Amino acid sequence: MTEPTGKPAGTIDSLNPRDLDIFEFARSAREAAGAVRLSQLPRMLNEVAADAPDRDTAFTWQAAGFTQTELQDDGTEGPQPYLRLALHGSAWLTCQRCLAPCEQAFNADPAFRIVQTEEEAEEFPLDDDEAEVIVGSRHFDLVDLIEEELLLTLPLVPKHDVCPEIHESLASGADGADGVDSVDDVPEQEVEPEERVNPFAALESLKKDGPGSGR
Repeated sequence: MTEPTGKPAGTIDSLNPRDLDIFEFARSAREAAGAVRLSQLPRMLNEVAADAPDRDTAFTWQAAGFTQTELQDDGTEGPQPYLRLALHGSAWLTCQRCLAPCEQAFNADPAFRIVQTEEEAEEFPLDDDEAEVIVGSRHFDLVDLIEEELLLTLPLVPKHDVCPEIHESLASGADGADGVDSVDDVPEQEVEPEERVNPFAALESLKKDGPGSGR
């Protein structure tokens, strides 16, 4: 994919990320940067641990618009608008191993193909690994897109590399058994295999109960 061009290196525009003409932004190859706090991202804030040391961390973002010549629906070639977005920051999530807050880093660099309508977005192939598809507007909310990307990059199972302590339910034993000294000592759940019926034993039983068995 062609990288953004047309702007002198280091030139950053000042704009309202909540009200962005994303088509003009891409067509003019503009760039912008800023920061957004978790308190501005209610859905992300719901993922933060209630007892986190800091529930209002900040994420920095950089956005760059550009166009790429592509084949259009009418058979002619024309400029297709794109947006590249870089996100960096961290948030305190709940470790699923010890249930204590753990700091999770977020680093994302997605690219987006900007289309005019939902119908166009639905027609775009889902297996394209170069760019996602977004429906643009003259009053585009870039902060909402930032939140969407952060939610998509949430780990399925947040956890420390090394837990600082173990949860009391693990330390005492859920069934009243003795506790463990560390998280690594917690055994995997053992599942007893179901008792299997020996088919030959069943056949032998049928022979004994059948005709001529003397019963």
